Amino acid sequence: MATQKLYAGAKLREIRNRLSLTQKDFAAKLGVSLPYLNQMENNNRPVSTTVVLALAQEFGLDVTELSTGDSERLVSDMREALADPIFADTIPPLADLRLTASNAPALARAFIELHKAYRQTHERLASLDEALGREDARIQASPWEEVRDFFHYCDNYIDAVDRAAERFAERLGPSGDIRTVALESLTERGITVEFTDTESLRSYDPKSRTLRLSSRAAPQTQVFQLLLQVALLSQDKLLEATLDFARFQSDEARAIAKIGLANYFAGAALMPYGTFLAAAQEYRHDLELLSNRFGASIEQVAHRLSTLQRPGAKGIPFFFVRVDQAGTITKRHSATRLQFARFGGACPLWNVHRAFETPGHFLRQLAETPDGVRYISLARDVSKPGGSFGAPVRRYAIALGCEVRHADALVYADNLDVNNASAYEPIGISCRICERKTCHQRSVPPLERRLTINADERGTLPYEVN
Repeated sequence: MATQKLYAGAKLREIRNRLSLTQKDFAAKLGVSLPYLNQMENNNRPVSTTVVLALAQEFGLDVTELSTGDSERLVSDMREALADPIFADTIPPLADLRLTASNAPALARAFIELHKAYRQTHERLASLDEALGREDARIQASPWEEVRDFFHYCDNYIDAVDRAAERFAERLGPSGDIRTVALESLTERGITVEFTDTESLRSYDPKSRTLRLSSRAAPQTQVFQLLLQVALLSQDKLLEATLDFARFQSDEARAIAKIGLANYFAGAALMPYGTFLAAAQEYRHDLELLSNRFGASIEQVAHRLSTLQRPGAKGIPFFFVRVDQAGTITKRHSATRLQFARFGGACPLWNVHRAFETPGHFLRQLAETPDGVRYISLARDVSKPGGSFGAPVRRYAIALGCEVRHADALVYADNLDVNNASAYEPIGISCRICERKTCHQRSVPPLERRLTINADERGTLPYEVN
């Protein structure tokens, strides 16, 4: 099989700008001519082996950066935006979207932002009576969506925060207890920690310097909330600097992102990068063994596995998603080529939806997306009790998966017939952009296909996709 050529012009330009080098100086350090570098940066030539080696030797670059990044996310996000009915007659071919994502990523992001603004304007007009007369009725991104996209395009890995959490966890020693370390860290700052019988998971009073945690919460939740408070109090400068870099459009988005970063610190301190990566490889990514080893919940472990994207020490590229009982995605991240719908729910053929039917059990699925990429997906329900009789129980389902080429590293792939093409279930991303013609669960027609409607004949669908 011929080796696939690597076109990474946008990434080369990004690396050069990051190093503050001119094209002439960059070309000299890479050992190529200026015209040759210019052709590579404009994707007129593939990146040569000589350049790849020079990037690693001269700059210590993790060369996997050249073949990963935002391209697949941008293509997926553009396709979803173009699934809007306003583009029904002007949808560009997939090849054009891939060229845009690789050659002009800034233009792709601008298009996505423009569509987001249009969509939000449309939603505001639909509820104009509510918006009229309000001083803040200006068009801006939803704070929640803005924060979600920030983590999405950071590959769900925040290096400075991750390393700070890892340094904090070094206080554990060979056999330490992270709960004790967190409590000691707060005590050193004059914080009194109380466990009270309350529905509120965490409540901090800065005047009395008292932190109150719910005694009803699970031990893993209590530890996580302790570490979150440690982050807010001891890592404030780091969190604020990261927020300055992100340049959020509103104070609400910045405030949400700060909590998100504190959550990130808590997860990374509970499961320090190097130690957790080594354990994940040793246990073949067994979520239950990892949960017991680090005192974390199954959801926390699954989420942490999806963040192991440190340059030079990457774990398996996983996707991670959490859905509610209505099928709405409440958490999502993908370091794989599989990208989730930005709005609405996930494909109904995906095993994450069936997890609600088998509480307490892991479901395994071999799945194939329309682009021919095959995955192994693990799903399980997650219940979050209220802690007392009559208190509402929050129910979710989570899914964790990766491309099937990593099957040997997963205990969950044991005894699955990964080499049997018929063992793979067809799944998609969103019905509007899914190209499958005969899906029995399709809710709406694909916008990129023409339909045939025959009143005298009815199959699974009331139309045929051409």
